[in-house]
Amino acid sequence: MTALEFSYELNSLSPLLKPYALKLTRDSEDADDLMQETMMKAYVNREKFADGTNLKAWLYTIMKNTFITNYQRMMRKNTFIDTTDNMHYINSTDIRVENSAYQSFVMKDINVAIDKLSDTYKKPFLMYFRGFKYHEIADRLSIPIGTVKNRIHIARKDLKTYLKGYATKF
Repeated sequence: MTALEFSYELNSLSPLLKPYALKLTRDSEDADDLMQETMMKAYVNREKFADGTNLKAWLYTIMKNTFITNYQRMMRKNTFIDTTDNMHYINSTDIRVENSAYQSFVMKDINVAIDKLSDTYKKPFLMYFRGFKYHEIADRLSIPIGTVKNRIHIARKDLKTYLKGYATKF
């Protein structure tokens, strides 16, 4: 394909690329810049285009790669790396007063919720919570391992229901 034919094909496909550029950049001016850069790269690298292949797909690939490269460059440029020595302590934890009232309320509610569970579900759940493995719980309670898993699952589900007021806080 001659340079003139290639230029003609680029010009004919240009309107088809604009929506994709807008989708990538979400800004009309940036889309125009991306289109211009894509067309320039395509024309400069026209000898790399193989005749008989899909020129439109090749242009889309150039556009996508150009957008990604520009985006990465912009992110690197906007990344601030603090190279100063930390000679001061902002929000230092040396002087800190903790208020554990909220946590004690939460723990009280959790314990109440666990107490609401029937013993069938509470025993396997508490054993699992204390670090026992499924097979150890099954051996100690003399029940099948599948039953252990099921009871722990039901206990968790019931606890989630009892403690649904805390769902948005955690």
